Parts: sequence; C-alpha cells; structure tokens
Amino acid sequence: MADPFLYNTGERSNYGCLGHEVQIEYLKAYICRPSFSTDKAVIVAHDVFGWQFSDIRYIVDLIAGHGYIAICPDFFKGTAPWTSTDHWPDFPDWLKNHDPTKVDKEADVVLKYLKEQCGAKKIGIVGFSWGGMAVHHLMLKNPQLTAGVSLYGIIRDSEERYRLLNPTFFIFGEKDHTISLDQIFLLEDKLKQYCKVPYKIKVYPGQVHGFAQLKPEDMKPDDKPYIEEARRDMIDWIKMFV
Repeated sequence: MADPFLYNTGERSNYGCLGHEVQIEYLKAYICRPSFSTDKAVIVAHDVFGWQFSDIRYIVDLIAGHGYIAICPDFFKGTAPWTSTDHWPDFPDWLKNHDPTKVDKEADVVLKYLKEQCGAKKIGIVGFSWGGMAVHHLMLKNPQLTAGVSLYGIIRDSEERYRLLNPTFFIFGEKDHTISLDQIFLLEDKLKQYCKVPYKIKVYPGQVHGFAQLKPEDMKPDDKPYIEEARRDMIDWIKMFV
C-alpha cells in the first residue's frame, strides 16, 4: 500500500499550542477557547496520527480564533496512533482496531462535556482523513451535531451513507489517491437522490491527501492558495450553520 500522506509527516515545524489538555471521563482532549464567551463549539476529529499531532492542534487553535470553543478528543482512547515510521502493509490491521465508525460513545461524552461544562448550545464537527470518515458517520447518526465538515474522508460501505441528518460539507484533493474522482462523483450523485439537508462537495485542484491541515510554515508555495481556500470554506460552512 502506498503512503497516502504525501506531505512528509516526519518533517514538521514545532508548534506552540494556544490551548490546554483536559480529562473528560475516560477521554483526554485538547481544548482551545476564544478570547470571549460563546455558546458555540466545534469538535475536531483527528487523523490517524492522533490527538497530539501538531497539525491537528493548529487547526483546533485556528477554529477557536474564529470564535468557537474548539476541542479535539483522543478518539483512540489512549491506544497508539499510527506513526510516520510504521509500515503501510500493517495499516489494515491497525485500522481494524481504530474503526472510524465506532466513535459514537466518545462523541456523546464530548457533547455532554461541551453542553454541561462549557455552556455550548450549538455544536459542529470537522474531521480530517480518519476523522473525516468519523464525521461522515456521525452526521448520519447524531442529530446533536448541527453541521459537519469532512476533509478527505468518506464512509464507503454502508447503504445508508447518503442520508445525512444535518448540513455536511465534503472537501477533497484532486490528486488524493485514497479517494478517486469516481468515488466523489458517486457520492455527489447519491446525495442528490437521497439527501434531504444542505450539503456541499468541493475538489481542490492539484491537492493530495492531507493538504488542508498543514501549518503555514509547512506549506508548499504552489499549494498555499488552495490550502487557505479550503480552510476559509471550512470555517464559512461552520459559520453558516453553527
């Protein structure tokens, strides 16, 4: 299996986080709050590299900067994330123990915390890769989530995967070899048939898997406009519905 993460995850600049870690029942989480009081929150579902990956913490801080309580729980529940030194032939076995469609309990724990401890009344979710699949799943199952953004992650093996409960935005890279353009066209066609809520699909030219979560100093110059556009689009979708 080819490495789908074409940005070298072993070469990342250090990042000084703006938020802090909290314990929520059996889950650890990274949370960042805006500089003012708000009753709006966004859950960030991490990719295979886990809740401590600096790119994901940067995204949490970015969303908080737009006025949301932003939180990334450890959906892996303390088990080891995938690392850049792991071997891709082992990935299917790793994924069996880290199923992105088995996140309902963790989502409920975080939703309860946001409502009871943070005063959140409207809560959205965004997710990247593995987390994008988790978002797609949760937007089919959990009506408490007001809106979702799935970045390069989709559920492929459920007949019910087009019956979204609330507005959902799907972001893809044109050159993502883990999700073909044919799969994206199928998703669009089926959503037109079955989806009863607002949805959006957008493909960003020339972009590979993992493109939208890079910190500014790790971006390639040719990709920067598309990365920034994807982030603006993500935030605009959240602002529209959350």
